[in-house]
Amino acid sequence: MKVNVHAVNFTVDRKLVGYVQDRLDKLEKYYDKVVCSDVFFKLDNTSDKENKIAEIKLSVPGDEFVVKKQCKTFEEAVELAADSMERLLMKRKQKIRAHS
Repeated sequence: MKVNVHAVNFTVDRKLVGYVQDRLDKLEKYYDKVVCSDVFFKLDNTSDKENKIAEIKLSVPGDEFVVKKQCKTFEEAVELAADSMERLLMKRKQKIRAHS
């Protein structure tokens, strides 16, 4: 799956990009028709410790899913967002099976 990583106002390191690619590749076992995905990383300018935001946008034929999570680390945010995305993709797959 093609994963595009976008960091808003900072540069993202290779390790994080690799982690995101590995984690999102696992989503294909839940739904194999994923066209592409965009991951956006943002830093929230609050005094809060949980100021790292990861937003995952997945494109599937006829639809688009967006999940946004805010955590202490980008890895944790990606993990939580990917878990949510797994549930969305499983629901989508069940819905398609029910209609066919």
